Amino acid sequence: MGHKEHKAQAPSRVSCAAVTVSDTRTPETDTSGALIRKLLADYGHRIVSSHHVKDEPAEIQKLLGALSQNPDVQSVILNGGTGISKRDGTYEAVVKLLDKQLDGFGELFRSLSYQEIGPAAMMSRAVAGTYGGKIVISIPGSEAAVRLAMEKLILPELGHLVREINR
Repeated sequence: MGHKEHKAQAPSRVSCAAVTVSDTRTPETDTSGALIRKLLADYGHRIVSSHHVKDEPAEIQKLLGALSQNPDVQSVILNGGTGISKRDGTYEAVVKLLDKQLDGFGELFRSLSYQEIGPAAMMSRAVAGTYGGKIVISIPGSEAAVRLAMEKLILPELGHLVREINR
């Protein structure tokens, strides 16, 4: 069975948790998290839960652990904390938990980002993989990065990713 057949058998509706990692954004000022939820809903996916967490690896891992135990969650999309500043700890928190890492996601994101912002794209540590039977995707927190990741990578393949992890 080829790629087209796999995609044809993929669920068209995925249950997602949206997580914003930030020391400064609040639910009221979180335009990137709002964009993730809007794009998921516009594409027909279900937002099961939405969270804000400080950029503290232990807090991020605790939340991911809880979400991995929730049978209603198929995918977790995190935004924020993927840069290289001292406070950016999302990448380390997520990668330590992943059962399988999808290296191609980060590679593709940085390639697409390079086309938009140039060599600064190398500072992104976007990452995706599987954890506890869920798809986990971690992207930068800027609205432009969220839109790029969602429209070019996540939304076109989310159902396919969920299908593959459940085979």
